Amino acid sequence: MKAHLYLRASTKDQDALRAKASLEAFAADSGLSIAGIYSENISGTKLNRPELMRLLDVAQPGEILLCESVDRLSRLSLEDWDILKATIKAKGLKLVIVDLPTSHQMFDAKGISGEVMRVINDMLIDLMSTMARLDQEKRVERIHQGLANKRAANPDWKPAGKSKDTAMWEKVVALMAKHPTMSADQVAKLADCGVATVYRIKREVKTTEA
Repeated sequence: MKAHLYLRASTKDQDALRAKASLEAFAADSGLSIAGIYSENISGTKLNRPELMRLLDVAQPGEILLCESVDRLSRLSLEDWDILKATIKAKGLKLVIVDLPTSHQMFDAKGISGEVMRVINDMLIDLMSTMARLDQEKRVERIHQGLANKRAANPDWKPAGKSKDTAMWEKVVALMAKHPTMSADQVAKLADCGVATVYRIKREVKTTEA
């Protein structure tokens, strides 16, 4: 059986190929031949990812989409996750997650027991996808709650630098919340501000979360 290995990291500062060796070892131990390796640095909240789309385009029915963990495949909204699942199913692919043992058992799942295992496995993958999405949403929520608490305690309080450029400050906060591992340099470039400004806002955000 052929497997297509999908590896993803959120930013260029991270190594998307970090798990390549472990996925290759898993494929070898499972008797799978590797049909392709697809690696990219892009947010898991995006559905339209070049390498993922290429994998889905070239993979054939009955082959395997192999990932290290569910959050490497998806931090998608519920709607986009449903679209991705439907696409994988329409392609006739088997989704195998290395850190989810029930998905390994789908290689030879047959009959009634196979159907029961398939239902359990699908539920677990949905649950893990939801947890990955909620983890990110929680980070954003904590930041906003911290800011709200600051304002409630002191109506005149303003984050460092915010009085100068409200839109820029909020853009930096949004970028840091959505891409927590993104470097200060990258945030600065995307927000069109100085790196020092990003570090100052980071300190302010940490204070609000404390």
